[in-house]
Amino acid sequence: QVQVVESGGGLVQPGGSLRLSCAASGSISRINTMGWYRQAPGKQRELVATITNNGITNYADSVKGRGTISRDNANKNTVYLQMNSLKPEDTAVYYCNVKTRGLSYWGQGTQVTVSS
Repeated sequence: QVQVVESGGGLVQPGGSLRLSCAASGSISRINTMGWYRQAPGKQRELVATITNNGITNYADSVKGRGTISRDNANKNTVYLQMNSLKPEDTAVYYCNVKTRGLSYWGQGTQVTVSS
């Protein structure tokens, strides 16, 4: 069993910053990629950013220059998403995804609301 837990969401004003955390635990043999996705009301879930076990990152165009995904140096099963210059259109439920040996696991999601 694999557990994926996100934290760090909340209400932030436009132009503000937020850091999301994701911790994976349980029967994980080897994580290949961890990433963040988001889903706004009435829209499909979309990629925000991913990072491989080699540290290769990938970002959606909508967050390039504003978002940074990173892995914890001490615990490679933990990733962060730093989001700056937040916009109202960043409002969504943010989900963490873990890919390992062909399997994919999702967290329960954390709400991010950007509003004045």
